[in-house]
Amino acid sequence: MTTGTPAPTPTPFNYPEEGATRRHPLPRGYRHLHEATYLGHGRAVLEAAGHAVTGFRMHRAAGVRVRASAPEAAPGVRVECALGLGPLRLWAPCRVVWSEYESERIGFAYGTLAGHPQRGEESFVVEMRADGAVWFTMTAFSVPGRWYTRLAGPLVPLFQRLYARHCGRTLRRLARRNR
Repeated sequence: MTTGTPAPTPTPFNYPEEGATRRHPLPRGYRHLHEATYLGHGRAVLEAAGHAVTGFRMHRAAGVRVRASAPEAAPGVRVECALGLGPLRLWAPCRVVWSEYESERIGFAYGTLAGHPQRGEESFVVEMRADGAVWFTMTAFSVPGRWYTRLAGPLVPLFQRLYARHCGRTLRRLARRNR
């Protein structure tokens, strides 16, 4: 007989297609994002960039505040990201859906939880291709989850694309510095 406190039930995602950033095509009915950035060449770049992504260092270096329930991305880890300043800071609750730590591919995806301004999922993957080139790919599907993101309309996908490009540049810099 087991005694003690049962593990808490994780907060459900606020969208039904859990894990869909791992599959293609992405689910219909959402805005899709797919941005790829060349980072460099070789295993040292892959490992430096992969650790920066899965340890949330890329997010922090890109100017995002991050609170995570663990130091590295793994399924079930709760992550809150915030942009803005002071009282205008907006916290966005997520939970890691999947993670990969393979010889040629390192990354994870998190899905949105209740209270997030969007509904959907976003993945951050570093991959070394057959020719040794290392690429960072950010893939997402989302729709507005709050009144203010619906009101922002077409500005949200524009911001997401700019943010993805900023993450790519930030990761390139981190990977070059830390290899």
